[in-house]
Amino acid sequence: MKKILVVDDQLAMRNMFKKILTSDKFQIELAEDGTLAYRAAQLVDYDMVITDYYMPHLNGIELTDKLRALKAYIGIPILIVSTAKNTKFKEEAKGAGATGWFSKPIKQDELLPTVLQLLNLR
Repeated sequence: MKKILVVDDQLAMRNMFKKILTSDKFQIELAEDGTLAYRAAQLVDYDMVITDYYMPHLNGIELTDKLRALKAYIGIPILIVSTAKNTKFKEEAKGAGATGWFSKPIKQDELLPTVLQLLNLR
């Protein structure tokens, strides 16, 4: 079972991700901000991280940068989710080491196949 950490400061978004990703292939852990997610990632080696961009304490870019500094997270997929659709956002995400990004609103038929592919479950 693959462990996925989902980070978003909005409860509705965390629940939406959990609903989309609930299956016998994934164990979903939720965190409400980047600081809590970083602490969790230091205790557990997740197979993937999906994080919102706009959050208090550590935003998604800052979290990605900090995770990439941890040996366990050098090669794991990290997806950043945002309402931002501009090139600057994508450049920041790529520069921090994000594997990819999704624009909100999230569509199940786009997210789930991407997650399965990145985790080699497809």
